[in-house]
Amino acid sequence: MSVRVARIGKPHGVRGEVTVELFTDDPQSRFAPGSVLSVQQARGGRRGQGADRSEPLRVESLTVGGHRWNKDVLVARFEEIRDRNAAEAARGLELYAEVADLPLEDDEWHQDDLLGLVAVDLTRDEARIGTVKALIQGSAQDLLEITPEKGGRSVLIPFVEAIVPEVDLDRGLVLVTPPPGLLELGEDD
Repeated sequence: MSVRVARIGKPHGVRGEVTVELFTDDPQSRFAPGSVLSVQQARGGRRGQGADRSEPLRVESLTVGGHRWNKDVLVARFEEIRDRNAAEAARGLELYAEVADLPLEDDEWHQDDLLGLVAVDLTRDEARIGTVKALIQGSAQDLLEITPEKGGRSVLIPFVEAIVPEVDLDRGLVLVTPPPGLLELGEDD
């Protein structure tokens, strides 16, 4: 099984370096020189294609040549991406790594396990809130991004035990006990 660890962003310079949007909490080991990451076209949208609408880069995997930090942005170099044109063609590609066979703690989840689960409000007899779109990892806490059942803007729910007491993979549900007003935030915009 593999897990999404990053998405390639804009080119950085002319030698093939790219910015990377991270979906992992361990970039040091995931982007260690020599690491091989499998490549997939991004889900939905026109990603995987440069701004000049060039043909997307067609590779099955990328080998990390190195990485560095530019302020808070990871800049990576891959052996298969040698120049700015290739970097532009790689823009939007999603990078995956094999999941280690280490057992997860009770309160740990892989993002891919959560995507597509239905969030329900336990304070309203399991009324459907929407579908999990993403797990946004933060330094203080993670957030679940929910696509609302009724349409409109995504809802961000803190992924903490007090608000999300249970994830039921068997039933395909994320059980939520939102504090008053949380689900209504941003509705008046």
